[in-house]
This record gives sequence, structure tokens and C-alpha cells, in this order.
Amino acid sequence: MPQQIALVDDDRNILTSVSIALEAEGFKVTTYTDGETALRGLTTRPVDLAVLDIKMPRMDGMELLQKLRQSSELPVIFLTSKDDEVDELLGLRMGADDYIKKPFSQRLLIERIRALLRRAELEQRTAEGGGKSQGAFTRGELVMDGDRHLCTWKGDPVKLTVTEFLLLKALAQRPGHVKNRDQLMDAAYGENIYVDDRTIDSHIKRLRKKLRATDTEFDKIETLYGVGYRYKDEE
Repeated sequence: MPQQIALVDDDRNILTSVSIALEAEGFKVTTYTDGETALRGLTTRPVDLAVLDIKMPRMDGMELLQKLRQSSELPVIFLTSKDDEVDELLGLRMGADDYIKKPFSQRLLIERIRALLRRAELEQRTAEGGGKSQGAFTRGELVMDGDRHLCTWKGDPVKLTVTEFLLLKALAQRPGHVKNRDQLMDAAYGENIYVDDRTIDSHIKRLRKKLRATDTEFDKIETLYGVGYRYKDEE
């Protein structure tokens, strides 16, 4: 059975182009042009993952996510406009799994969808007692499990987006080694996908904020101005 994706956006050009790209990758796609219609549809015909625009008529993406989270842990990716940082933060707090800024690379969206679907499958297998992780590593108080997309600091879970997880993993795997922004872009987005330096800096800022929400003294991610970032060696 092909995995089913819901696209919710009031821009019909985006719905058409992204649907074609996803169907070419073997997904089954359902589209909605507003949040209210999407809520009815997703309630009666559940999907494996939803991609939601934040700003829509007749119930925006935030309200739709809030209603979905009352009864479902459906993986959700937000599409946001360039200057919607406040909305991104609110959305992540409400339970979105990741976000991508418009205009976006369709290939990047497809990779994010695949990563979240893999995580959901592994979590389900683990819950059923059939999943064994091969991708976990420990760096001091930090434990990261790539198979299950799980991160803990001092035993407490830290909920990270796919992008944040990949950035932290790239830094923590080689403590003491400086990663410049180009290297971090490749780690988080893959080669040949360009994002500007501010995007990486924003992700690092949010990553630090999430870890400091767990431990106010967290200071492992260092900035080397004009160079990049590194994860501090264990003392």
C-alpha cells in the first residue's frame, strides 16, 4: 500500500506541483485548500503524514494542528513564509514535527517527509516490541538515537525537528571539530540544496534554546564567529 500524504494549502499551484512530485515518488496524495475542509477529511480518511500551510482561510494551520493533536499523533510538517519565525516556534510547541520555509525545494520536502515516515514506522515497531535500534550513540550526557529520532540530555527527552536533530548529530559526532556553515548545510539538507547562512544560524539558536529548556546550564554548542560551530570536548 502506498503511503498517504495530505497537502493543505490555499495556493493551488503548490498543491498541483507538489502532488505531482510526491506521486512520482510513489505516494498517494490528498489535497485540501483550507483547514476546515482538511479537518473533516483527515478525521474521516486518516493519512500517514500531513503538510500544512500556516496561513489559510477558514481555519489556519495552527488551529488545524491544535484540533488534530486532540486525537492524533499524525506527523506534521508546516510550510511557512519567510518571516514567520514566531509562527514556527508556536507551531513546534504545539506539536509540529518540522517546518520548511517558502519558497522551498520539492526534493527537500520529499526527504523531510521520508525521514518523518521512517521515524513513525520505527516508533510503531518499537511500541509493538519488534524494533531494535542500531543507530544510537552517547556523548557524555547526550544520547541520540538516529533510528528512532530520539534525543535525551541528562536522561530528559528533547523534542527536535529533523533538521535540528541532524545538525546536533553532525556536531556531537566529532566534538572539538569545527563545522562551518556549508558543512552543516550538507548535513541537514543534503548536497546541492542551498540555504542561506541565517537559516543555519536560526536552527542552531532554536536547538540551543530547546536544550537549555531542559538544562539551563547547557553550553556544549560553541560559536566561532566567522568560522562556524563546534560541540565542546568532554572535560
